[in-house]
Formats: sequence, structure tokens, C-alpha cells
Amino acid sequence: MHKNKKAPTASSRVAEIIIHGIQEKKGKDIVSLDLRNIRSSVSDYFIICHADSTTQVKAISDSIEEEMYKALNEDPWHKEGFQHAEWIILDYSNVVVHIFQREKREFYGVEDLWGDAEVKTYQSAG
Repeated sequence: MHKNKKAPTASSRVAEIIIHGIQEKKGKDIVSLDLRNIRSSVSDYFIICHADSTTQVKAISDSIEEEMYKALNEDPWHKEGFQHAEWIILDYSNVVVHIFQREKREFYGVEDLWGDAEVKTYQSAG
């Protein structure tokens, strides 16, 4: 069953909050992949960004968690990548966030794996 792409959903609200959290810490090349009309997708959205240092990757992750908790009283269902902070994943079930260091983002090309997704780009805050 495919959901109506145009109707606002709880997951689209989560995506907005996450993007705000990324912008607060000047995440770069912020992209939202809308996966709702892709049959094999594991979530509604992937939010992807990158940073220039492990410190900034961690700061972006912390900002997202803070914004999500403040707005919806939600913690990520799962998170990983904090040991090296080259690629942190925050899984909010219907929205999965990928925060990369630039080189790792280029290497893994996550956006390319979901070529059928509707892509939306966002400005960094700085």
C-alpha cells in the first residue's frame, strides 16, 4: 500500500525538525530523499548531510537529537557511528538520518542508491 505523497504526515514533520537541527550546526548539502512511493524502502525519508570534521558530525547529531526531543519528546530508535564519527546514523523509524564526513559521503554515495526517490535540497544555515 502506497501512501499519498502530497498529504502531510507525521514522518514529514519529523523530517522538518531533523533538517532544522542540521541547519542549526551548519550541516552541508542537506538532502531529503522521499522514499514513500518506493516499494522496497525501509523508511519514509532519508535525510543526508555532511560536515568537515568529526567534531561537527557529532555536533549535528547532538543538535538533531535535541531538536527532536524538544519538539516531539522522541529519542532515536537506533543510532550508530559515534565511535569514529565519520558516518553517524540516527534512526527515527520512518525517518533515517545519515550524517557523513565529506569523504565518506562521496565514497558511499547513498543518494545514488535511491535514484527513484523524490529529492529535495535545503540550504545550510550558514
